[in-house]
Amino acid sequence: MEFLSIPLFDADVYKMLFRFATNMVVLTAIIWWLYYRKVRRTDYLFTYYMIGIIVFFLCFSLKKLELDMGMALGLFAIFGILRYRTQQIEIREMTYLLVVIGISVINSLVNSSMSYAEIVTANGGVIASLAVIERIWFERPEMAKQITYEIIENIKPENYVALKTDLEQRTGISIHRVEIGDINYLKDTARITIFYYNGDES
Repeated sequence: MEFLSIPLFDADVYKMLFRFATNMVVLTAIIWWLYYRKVRRTDYLFTYYMIGIIVFFLCFSLKKLELDMGMALGLFAIFGILRYRTQQIEIREMTYLLVVIGISVINSLVNSSMSYAEIVTANGGVIASLAVIERIWFERPEMAKQITYEIIENIKPENYVALKTDLEQRTGISIHRVEIGDINYLKDTARITIFYYNGDES
């Protein structure tokens, strides 16, 4: 039965629901368990989930149209250059965004030429890799903040300890290291980047 040349029901809806459920489980493992529990940033949760969901349904729908490889790569390139002009995305968050997009594409384009073992291995491999890197190699990720600093005398190399101590007292953060950027001698200010481990911020 069709309405306006579009069938009212297609058996592929079962495939879509199963793959979507699988994709959401994997995305939750990546976004919630690996990313959020470590970084505790809620501002990207909505973005990651919605991009993953949109990419999944977009690729699943385009697959039924049997587009050629050139068109498919062109559509994927659109997401490759995706950026938000209101706020620059940090490298860590951009990496997770790429992972979310990639996983959603993989799960949506599964066909009969792939076995369930391959699908599980692909998803499990990504989760395992992230878990090892996040939980073992980088157990305490280094964070950064930029500060405009006005005690220009403290930016000299011999006054590094005084600079670090002053910054820790002002910010309440246990600072790991300090990098000095642009110096404005007219205003006697310097652009300083402080680095600290996640969890050391008050």
